[in-house]
Amino acid sequence: MDKLYLFILFVVPGFISLKTYELLFPGETKDSSKQLVDAVAYSCLNYGLLFFPILLVENALDSSKCIYLYYIFYFFVLFLSPILLVFIWRKLRQTQFVQKNAPHPTLKPWDFVFAQRKSYWIKVTMKDGTIIGGLYSHKSFASSAPAPEQIYLEEVWVLNENGGFERKKNDTAGVIVLSSEISHIELRD
Repeated sequence: MDKLYLFILFVVPGFISLKTYELLFPGETKDSSKQLVDAVAYSCLNYGLLFFPILLVENALDSSKCIYLYYIFYFFVLFLSPILLVFIWRKLRQTQFVQKNAPHPTLKPWDFVFAQRKSYWIKVTMKDGTIIGGLYSHKSFASSAPAPEQIYLEEVWVLNENGGFERKKNDTAGVIVLSSEISHIELRD
């Protein structure tokens, strides 16, 4: 039982932090067994940051009389604070000060641009010179790391000879474009 408690106390909060971070900042997926040391380190960081609240609860609450408050607090410590800390870290990483002194957490421009979920008129120039024009909006989708880059445009448009968007193509439900065929993409507001 003691080993189970130690595992829960020193691996679960860090593992929750790691998985939450991977959801917010997609990157290369690592084998969970190789993240054990990181999970323990993040769990210790979690306890270090919550040391005074834990000390206060341990000294102020009689766990036999306030059992529900005690369990709610430790549920927060074990499961919610690791998630909250990742969101705080995300906000800090997006500040100008931190971005000047540390690399950006999003690894690829593709993920950075499309994670903003803005609508764009897009021109995709293929490697063979073909240009596909379309609308990237609420029903569109772009893959994120670690998956290979692919983009689904919900509307395909006919381009005129000047490269302008002339009209929506009839009888189409959109287009999926694979990154292996893309030369570059132009985004327009």
